[in-house]
Amino acid sequence: MMSAWNKRTIDGVLLDITGVLYESGTGGGTPIPGSISAVKKLKASGIPVRFCTNETTTTRRKLVEKLEKLGFKLDENEIFAPIPAVCSILRQRGLRPHLLVHPDCVPDFEGVDTRNPNCVVISDATHEFSYENMNRAFQLLMTLDKPILFSLGAGKFYKEDDKLVLDVGAYMKALEYATDVKAEIVGKPSPAFFNTAVHDMEVLPDRVVMVGDDIVNDVGGAQACGMRGVQVRTGKYRQLDENHPTVKPDGYVENLAEAVDLILCKK
Repeated sequence: MMSAWNKRTIDGVLLDITGVLYESGTGGGTPIPGSISAVKKLKASGIPVRFCTNETTTTRRKLVEKLEKLGFKLDENEIFAPIPAVCSILRQRGLRPHLLVHPDCVPDFEGVDTRNPNCVVISDATHEFSYENMNRAFQLLMTLDKPILFSLGAGKFYKEDDKLVLDVGAYMKALEYATDVKAEIVGKPSPAFFNTAVHDMEVLPDRVVMVGDDIVNDVGGAQACGMRGVQVRTGKYRQLDENHPTVKPDGYVENLAEAVDLILCKK
């Protein structure tokens, strides 16, 4: 029997990557069963697909290479990630960032002027989130006449090696609290971020389905933009998500393979 969320026309699909395509961990991670063939089937169907991720611990090129090693076939221009988006914003606004980011993603900031910084950019910096580094970002924001803080995503946590680990959102909130500066979020769940991917597919939001494992940033963020949000029971999904106080997914699926089967069942 068809689920209600896929009865209406679907002209485009957004997919999260970590927790939907693969489980992260040592050795590059592990593909979630059925996800490699699901991506192939979806792309072969002719429905536009974009990969909307908050991944900021590597460059887009390295991410594509990593996914190829796992068995996925993606083009770099199909991946919408926060770093290219924030670099565009920085250039447009003439801003020079202090970067509190993962060392592996620094190459994606090439060409961005970081001398005499007048704003702060933070991402999932993992081990770089030391007291010293957080304090340096705090001190800069406190010295600026017009402090600006960019956070590449707002996730609370994600899953790595079968354990939940803190994401950038926790550190963003710490800086917001200490400085009274409201962060500008670049990445999910920002409407501008989602809408950029939808615009690239040249489809209407109400004909797009977002499939993700994060009930707030994937599902809730997509729904706020007029899309349908479907949650997979993989990645960071937890049973208590199904009783979330504010976000009610349009549907649940066991994994990406089931989602794609439902999306394509009318084709």
